[in-house]
Amino acid sequence: MLSPRSWTAHTDGQPFVLPEPGTLVGAWVATLSQNPDQPLLHDATGWVNRGEFLARTERVAGRLQGMGLKPGDRVVISGPSTVDLAVAHVAALRAALVVVPTNGSYQEPELAHVVADACPRAALVDHPGWENTLKSLDPTLLVCPTSVPWPDHPPQNLDAVAPDSPAFIGYTSGTTGRPKGAVLSQANLLASVAAVQVAWQWTAQDRLLLCLPMFHMHGLGVGLHGTLLTGGSAVLQQGFDPDEIFSALDHHQGTMFFGVPTMYHRLASHSRVADLAQLRLCVSGSAPLAAALNQRLATEAGVTVLERYGMTETVMLVSNPFDQERRPGAVGFPLPGVDLRLDEASNEILVRGPNVFDGYWERPEANQEAFVADPDGDWFRTGDLGAIDQDGYVAIIGRAKELIISGGFNVYPREVDDALAEHPAFAEVAVAGAPSEEWGEEVVAWVVLADEATAPSIDEVRAFARETLAAYKLPRRIQVVKALPRNALGKVMRHELRED
Repeated sequence: MLSPRSWTAHTDGQPFVLPEPGTLVGAWVATLSQNPDQPLLHDATGWVNRGEFLARTERVAGRLQGMGLKPGDRVVISGPSTVDLAVAHVAALRAALVVVPTNGSYQEPELAHVVADACPRAALVDHPGWENTLKSLDPTLLVCPTSVPWPDHPPQNLDAVAPDSPAFIGYTSGTTGRPKGAVLSQANLLASVAAVQVAWQWTAQDRLLLCLPMFHMHGLGVGLHGTLLTGGSAVLQQGFDPDEIFSALDHHQGTMFFGVPTMYHRLASHSRVADLAQLRLCVSGSAPLAAALNQRLATEAGVTVLERYGMTETVMLVSNPFDQERRPGAVGFPLPGVDLRLDEASNEILVRGPNVFDGYWERPEANQEAFVADPDGDWFRTGDLGAIDQDGYVAIIGRAKELIISGGFNVYPREVDDALAEHPAFAEVAVAGAPSEEWGEEVVAWVVLADEATAPSIDEVRAFARETLAAYKLPRRIQVVKALPRNALGKVMRHELRED
């Protein structure tokens, strides 16, 4: 079996060493304490520089401590991409709290799961109606905006965390059940973003156009974290609008753009697509980028998009090289510090390294299933199937898990099944992903109608499910069938739906 090219291909053979003191917050403070007048983050209110940002995080960290929060307490954080949100996130980590980033489109049942599972002490949120919803779920929860308008309180022992201290719980899921909380330490988060810094030659001179949401690992764990580590700057945008991307490119002289394939599909259709050539680096992730779209961007904009591969449990794992060939259809080589191999029986991608989490929040059984024991270091089972070519490039060829990735977001079939099963016209429901040029995959529901029922329209079904599911989880097509394919044990065989 072929092996991937070594991660040293990204470093010209040089060793990979984590910045001191080995914690994410320590590395941030060390960088941002230099040149305090240098611009750091921009939102609708204007620019904030390094010194102002650090001062604001200290003030908010003190307020969080004044609320009675202690090291290790979980804090839900969610809101539009603003400097306030970034300050709240960093302040919580500097106070040794554990951040639980949460999708702003979640409905009450989805929030209820996060609250019940993570048992947060506080929630810093900027969404209408969320305060009442969260307090109804847990009356003891301390809820306030991300600006944390509590009285000032002298901060104590900021940044006093160990590398292995929990910093982040990101909710993700496999094939069944509710999302699980992946616990990442200070060192895990630092190792991944430091590897990306080296591999992508990210420097303090770079300016990132960041429209990815900051509850998502791509936008938060790479975009924001990388900006703070390198001391570069970022223009924060709320949502994706191609016109705003090109306007920001003009006004702020951006050098980098991170996106998902859906975004690149829309940029490729824009009249100003050629202006992307002003960027030194365009990165795509969270879902496979079609080779034809990559070639279209290369032809029309002179941009060779760099595709990479990561997941919540590991942040970044593999990336096409910056200086060498960026191969369409492949995700490249393991990032610095990452070991990767394929399972000999299944071709499932197995990984280990300083970026890989230790396990799921209070899920010992899931942890046993997630890792393959090895005396030299356990391997994490990614659930993705891979192939390695003669040149050592890794490609993702499928998923062992039944996860759907639509527009860069994870959709867990069981959750959608359960929501649609409540529709009175449906006797049985199963959803799966179908290829989509725009979304990567789109959610399709295969349904068996109840006796004498008439098939509802897709708009009716989406309206029905909108009360319990985020918009990106809603089906885009309905397929009426006489029966769902099942195995001898009665389990729905989703792969047969995908091939339908």
